[in-house]
Amino acid sequence: MSTIRIQPEDFDVGAEANLLARGRGDVGAVVTFTGHVRGEAGLTALTLEHYPGMTEREIASHVREAEQRWPLTGVTIVHRIGRLEPGARIVLVATSSGHRQAAFAAAEFLMDYLKTRAPFWKEEERGDAKTWIAAKDTDEDAVRRWR
Repeated sequence: MSTIRIQPEDFDVGAEANLLARGRGDVGAVVTFTGHVRGEAGLTALTLEHYPGMTEREIASHVREAEQRWPLTGVTIVHRIGRLEPGARIVLVATSSGHRQAAFAAAEFLMDYLKTRAPFWKEEERGDAKTWIAAKDTDEDAVRRWR
């Protein structure tokens, strides 16, 4: 069972995690990662854009890969778009499995791929200046370990 949503609205981490385990006796672990807009010096907002349909397909391909690598019982990815201010939630990656190791590894794998391969465009707003930003070298290094 996997769920992928791209939306401007905020999300409820607890509710999403509960949905992965509800009524399932085979779930021994649910791992969640929630990313927030960092309150870096001078950052007013972060705007995220995407291509509807293409983004979901790309994320789904990485979810399928995670499901092949680890014995998962569920995956939920919620990624926000639009203008977000510091402190706002951006992304949720939640994985469930019979065992914690698989759930942790899959969540980390999916987050690394979201940071580097998911087709989102990010624009930082600092006062009156707006700048499009790219993935960092450290993000690329993180994803290399999964190959």
